[in-house]
Amino acid sequence: MDPFFPLAWAADKLVYGALGLRPGGLTGEALRFFFYDTAKILILLVVVIFAVSLIRTFLPPERIRTVIARHHPLTGHLLAAALGVITPFCSCSAVPLFLGFVQAGVPLGVTFTFLVASPMINEVALTLLWGLFGWRIAALYVTSGVLVAVFSGLVIGRLKPQKWLEPLALKAGAAGAVPGSKMAWRDRVRYARDYAADILKKIWPYLLAGIGLGAWIHGYVPAGFLAGYAGADKWYAVPLAVVAGVPLYSNAAGVVPLVRALVEKGVAVGTALAFMMAVTALSLPEFMILRRVMKPRLLAVFAGVVAVGIILTGYLFNFVN
Repeated sequence: MDPFFPLAWAADKLVYGALGLRPGGLTGEALRFFFYDTAKILILLVVVIFAVSLIRTFLPPERIRTVIARHHPLTGHLLAAALGVITPFCSCSAVPLFLGFVQAGVPLGVTFTFLVASPMINEVALTLLWGLFGWRIAALYVTSGVLVAVFSGLVIGRLKPQKWLEPLALKAGAAGAVPGSKMAWRDRVRYARDYAADILKKIWPYLLAGIGLGAWIHGYVPAGFLAGYAGADKWYAVPLAVVAGVPLYSNAAGVVPLVRALVEKGVAVGTALAFMMAVTALSLPEFMILRRVMKPRLLAVFAGVVAVGIILTGYLFNFVN
């Protein structure tokens, strides 16, 4: 039984009862999609962000840096990718912590693993994918996201990119610190509550815009229409989706509902998820911030390596699905 059955029942009553729209009609289907998904996503986000924020109070940035720095390089990459899941939810907010890693002497390849993983496979993306696609797609996404992040960090680390850093990168301090691990439980709960509220304030416009666009596609775009352009049999669909995602700026809250609608209308799962990865991990605002601490060559290497990893992941998803 669907654990969100009460929400589906309420959406049906609102759209087909109170509003009097016809079941199966274009407008009715679009509005039901919008109301049901909005309520479900908001509930999931409140619960998961609160829980992850509570865990985060035990992992201040200083401890994270210490843990990563003392391990074997490969283990450090895996830890950096795992920590990316429970640290800042968008690429722009991950940059200050990335700079703190650089200043603390954490290997640069490991810091790039974190920089890729943090926006791509954070708690928001995982929650939305689980709620909209189920645990199998969510688990595959996390696994592939970790592999892309580790692959990117390993490749960039082998290139010895220190020479491509701007002087500012070595002078920058860490920002966005989380309260220390000696907090009282009451303070931890208050921090998690305030952090969850702050995140929701920041992402709700993206969330509603993404769900709204997804609802329009769900209700008005003919079934199978997009499959002719972005089906699994189209070899060019995955790289084209990555290129299309780079200029857009959103986060998981805005893009995942859109991904669901695209998949429902015939876009291959791997193609849609590659688009999502590109939007969250290769955004232009992130590059503008990183340009202050990286020379153009390093930015190009970073973008290229991550793009290749995302494209390979998209093809893999299309193959297994």
